[in-house]
Amino acid sequence: MAAWVKSLVDELAAIELPHVFNPYRQKCVVHDQECAPTIRRANLVSILKAYSKRPPPSIVFGRDFGYRGARRTGLSLTDEAHLENMQRALGASPLKRATVGPAVAERTAAVVWNVMERLSDKPLLWNAFPLHPHEPNREMSNRAHNAAERRLTAWTIHVLVQQLKPSRLIAVGNDAAAALSDLGLSFDCVRHPSYGGQRAFIEGMERLHGLPVTGRLHVDTPTLEFS
Repeated sequence: MAAWVKSLVDELAAIELPHVFNPYRQKCVVHDQECAPTIRRANLVSILKAYSKRPPPSIVFGRDFGYRGARRTGLSLTDEAHLENMQRALGASPLKRATVGPAVAERTAAVVWNVMERLSDKPLLWNAFPLHPHEPNREMSNRAHNAAERRLTAWTIHVLVQQLKPSRLIAVGNDAAAALSDLGLSFDCVRHPSYGGQRAFIEGMERLHGLPVTGRLHVDTPTLEFS
C-alpha cells in the first residue's frame, strides 16, 4: 500500500469532533455492523489504492457526508446502492457494506453516479469536509459543516492534489467552492443537484467532461432526499 494512503486514512480516522460522526472511527448503534469502522476504512483504502495506480483526470468535491450516503459507506458521494458500481469502475478490491438491513440509496449519490457511469475515466469523488456533520442529538440528520470544521480536514485535499496530480478540480456547489478557494486552488464549479439544481449539475458535468449536453438523467433514479 502507498504510504500516503495509509497515513491519510489513519489520520482521518483519528478525528473526533462534537456533532460530527466519523464513520472511520465510530459505530452507529442503530444501523452498523460491529466492525463497521474497519469496513469503511478498508473501503476508502481500496479506492485510494486504485487511484494511486491510475490517477484520476479530476477530483469532484461535494460538501460533506450525508446520513443516507457516505456516513454508511465511508465513500464520498457514494451510497450503498452504488458500491458495486464504484468497485467495478475502478477494478478495486471488494467494497463491503458496513450496515445491517436493506441497502439504502441517496438521491445526491444517485445523480452523481448517473453521470459517473457515462465517463470512461472516472474522477475521484471527495468532500470539502469528509465526515458527517449532524444536528445536536439528531445523528440521522444533515447539517452544513462550518468553516472551523472544514479547516480541520483541509489537509486531505492538499494530500490528494499533491499525490494524484489531477488536471482539474470540480466543486459541486458553493460550500465546496469555498473550500477550494480558501486553499488557493484553481477549480471549475457546477451547481449542486439539490434544490432544483439537478439539470444544471448534469449540464455542467457534461460540458466539463466533453459529453453531449442533455441535462437529463440517463437512467431513472429513486425519489429520495438530497444531502
